[in-house]
Amino acid sequence: MKTPQDVLNRMMKKDRFSDWLKLDVKSIEEGKSLVEMIVREDMLNGFDVLHGGVTFALADSAFAFACNSRNNLTLALDAQISFMKKVVTGDVLTASVEELHNGKSTGVYEVKITNQKNETVAAFRGTAYRTGKELV
Repeated sequence: MKTPQDVLNRMMKKDRFSDWLKLDVKSIEEGKSLVEMIVREDMLNGFDVLHGGVTFALADSAFAFACNSRNNLTLALDAQISFMKKVVTGDVLTASVEELHNGKSTGVYEVKITNQKNETVAAFRGTAYRTGKELV
């Protein structure tokens, strides 16, 4: 049986975008992940705050790691995000994923993104479709 770490290792081999984000996966287990990212200047928008797409990408990657952790190829069906606090260069963001539903063909996940002060800066919710195909 493949472990969540085996699956993560397989995913990260080809995940060039998560590599560009310089994501640091702190933990991975079935239905959960904890991912950290340091905000860089090249991630900012024209108002000198983190581009919303980068925040979404952090949440989406953490979501992907959690929902694929059981070695069942899983793809996003939908996702939404709410931005609550501005994020600037040097902030350390942590995306923590909680699995709300683990069905045979779908899963529902919440991702809470906090900064280094443990302030919630964004909340993401996603629904995933399980294909039934193994990744590893």
